[in-house]
Amino acid sequence: MKIVSWNVNGLRAIAKKGFQHWFTREKPDILCIQETKAHPDQLDPSLRSPAGYHAFFSAAEKKGYSGVALFSRSQPLEIQTGFGIDRFDREGRILIATYKDFILFNIYFPNGKQSQERLRYKMDFYAAFLEYIERLKNDKMLIMTGDYNTAHHEIDLAHPKQNEKVSGFMPEERAWMDTYVAAGYVDVFRERHPDTIEYTWWDYKTRARERNIGWRIDYFFVSKGYLKAVRDMKHLSEISGSDHCPLLLIV
Repeated sequence: MKIVSWNVNGLRAIAKKGFQHWFTREKPDILCIQETKAHPDQLDPSLRSPAGYHAFFSAAEKKGYSGVALFSRSQPLEIQTGFGIDRFDREGRILIATYKDFILFNIYFPNGKQSQERLRYKMDFYAAFLEYIERLKNDKMLIMTGDYNTAHHEIDLAHPKQNEKVSGFMPEERAWMDTYVAAGYVDVFRERHPDTIEYTWWDYKTRARERNIGWRIDYFFVSKGYLKAVRDMKHLSEISGSDHCPLLLIV
């Protein structure tokens, strides 16, 4: 089974850059999209309901902001669009799909760069997410993917020293990642490729992708017991159209 995750930085925008051609060619069993920046009624029918897929959306109350989508060949047993906490759920950052053998979390985690208030919101969101999955981890295997908006280790960004006080690589954000891993959740890419330097996000404004000055902030995590089911995981860095690249997990 192929699961792909991609922060597209606007689903309507990337549709003009060959997204549907790529989607048809890649043929994932499940596609997790972050940062749709659209409500379903704003999308062309071919995006709102791709042929051969069940489509699910969680949109922010604010138009043109945030948003996640899930396209799945098989019908999930259950879909949830939040943690049950209004201040997080209303931003359209969460889709939780329950399947027979696992629960899949498609999450667009908040960015904390705008202000101290947004950094606190991000840290509170992290805490709520971890509390939520901890209640489930004994019931089913978990797969958690999306844009986490934090690089965990120095190997995960091109200029770690210059960014130690920038949200996305601050000590408290990295400490939460440590806590997350210590709770039994495995960063699949780093587990399989402990010394590989690859990134998943490059700043548009500085044309950083051309120079490969990036950050690895998009992940697939799995509960430790599910790691044996993972056959491969890689970054599809050759795919353009967004400031992020897609991630591929094969289980």
